[in-house]
Amino acid sequence: MPKSSNQKFKFTYLMKIMLEKTDDEHALTLSQIIAELEKYSVTAERKSIYSDFHEMTDRFGIEVIKEQIGRETYYHVGAREFELAEVKLLIDAIQCAKFITERKSRELIKKVKGFVSEHQASQLQRQVFVNGRIKTMNESIYYSVDEIYNAIEHNKKIRFKYFSWQPDKSQYILNNGNFFTVSPWALTWCDEYYYMVAFDDYSRQCKHYRVDKMLKPQVIDEMREGAEQFRNLDMAAYSKATFGMYGGEKKRVKIHLHNKMAGVFIDRFGKDITLRPIDEKHCELNVEVFISPQFYGWIFGLGKDVKIVGPDEVVTQMKEHLRTLTEIME
Repeated sequence: MPKSSNQKFKFTYLMKIMLEKTDDEHALTLSQIIAELEKYSVTAERKSIYSDFHEMTDRFGIEVIKEQIGRETYYHVGAREFELAEVKLLIDAIQCAKFITERKSRELIKKVKGFVSEHQASQLQRQVFVNGRIKTMNESIYYSVDEIYNAIEHNKKIRFKYFSWQPDKSQYILNNGNFFTVSPWALTWCDEYYYMVAFDDYSRQCKHYRVDKMLKPQVIDEMREGAEQFRNLDMAAYSKATFGMYGGEKKRVKIHLHNKMAGVFIDRFGKDITLRPIDEKHCELNVEVFISPQFYGWIFGLGKDVKIVGPDEVVTQMKEHLRTLTEIME
């Protein structure tokens, strides 16, 4: 009987079978493995399979474990490059990422499932809930991210159009429809969105832009500027000080808070902040933030146990903001 044209791929199909159909809880006998190979029109002798198992371990680091259960001998793949718990974490991250569209989320999750066996993949299916999640509507974000990294790698500027959403869900192109030209220096993930941090040609300052709101990004043949400004920008501190990535003037504010609220501020600004005791129940914090309505809203939401006490202009602005909100509610 002539050999199938697939015979030369025996090792590849064997590896595929073991990775897809076996794990720590599911194993196959040699007879079952041979039967699976026959589905690909591949024949195999037991001795050659033993040899292939050694090759899988030695050359590819895929350990095939032999286990005796009663009178039968079973084989399964042991440790994998990604453990099931790790793949679950990856899927959770994909699902939660607002900058990934619903369609792309499903595509990525399908690919990630390939890291585990089909039995484990069925467990993952029960945790996949993409429908109804808030996702970006900009399918071109992957092209945008690639173009930004391309500009950074080649030390070039990038230009793009930038939009905001209208009540009718149409896009309003900012800057009178003209391109923004900037020097990109970094990408950061904040509040579940991707942002590009760049040196702006017009304002001569480092600014941030939501990647999913960028249109037609193009690398241009101009060398980047703003290296010194970006070098002096602490990205970790920048993210902590910016609320919702809404810009504003950066100021050092003094905040009095009840001790029970300390954890809220440590979660927001990190363990490096200094909380100075005022009395047995209260402490004081001095921290740099970008002053914006979002910052005030965050403070309001913390209730009576948190109070901004300085500087005077920030206290005044907050009172005015509260007064405006009160008038809106009347």
